[in-house]
Amino acid sequence: MGKNCAIIVAAGKGRRMGANINKQFLDIKNKPVIYYSLAAFSNNKSIDEIVIVCAEDEIDYCKIEIVEKYKIDKVSRIVAGGKERQDSVYNGLRAIEDCEIVLIHDGARPFVNDKIIEDGIRCAKQYDACACGVVPKDTIKIRDTQGISVDTLDRNRLFSVQTPQCFKYNMILECHKKLSKDSISVTDDTAVANYYGNKVYLYEGSYDNIKITTPEDLYVAEGILKRIKKED
Repeated sequence: MGKNCAIIVAAGKGRRMGANINKQFLDIKNKPVIYYSLAAFSNNKSIDEIVIVCAEDEIDYCKIEIVEKYKIDKVSRIVAGGKERQDSVYNGLRAIEDCEIVLIHDGARPFVNDKIIEDGIRCAKQYDACACGVVPKDTIKIRDTQGISVDTLDRNRLFSVQTPQCFKYNMILECHKKLSKDSISVTDDTAVANYYGNKVYLYEGSYDNIKITTPEDLYVAEGILKRIKKED
């Protein structure tokens, strides 16, 4: 029986944030964004190991100011990211051994919870590949090059994909190996799996499982954290 491993991807620069530091290291209620992601996986009883992927020049900072400072015990390695997100994930995958299920998660999604993690492991074992997400709240329209609405999509058939995206480790590793050789560009790991003929099961995530992308998201995150603490 192999391990359940989490890869926390924190190598992106987050240019839309407009800050002079990586968005994962910005604070929500006096703790960095990535702390909440790491704590969720480290405190989950089903997760055996965590690998962090961050920018090469931020490895020491991440080790000292995040992992050691907050005693994130399950982190086994911190590895350097690549040019694109898919390169960073591939580096993280290659840093793992004896893994059955791997959960790939954005470091900038601080509010992943135990249910999402457990459901991801269970669905990955059953379907080989899965991702959490939610039905969009807004009506989604297609517009043409002149900005004119040309179609309205059926919201009930749409799915806003989040992370973690969870896989049988050997399958997604082989897909990333092929991707690296074929020089194909993708936006996320479900696309990697789909490109090489694997079906991806979509399971329910949470509207709280937001990605911190813009300064406004930090205010939203503070509100979510405040509510979560009250519920606890």
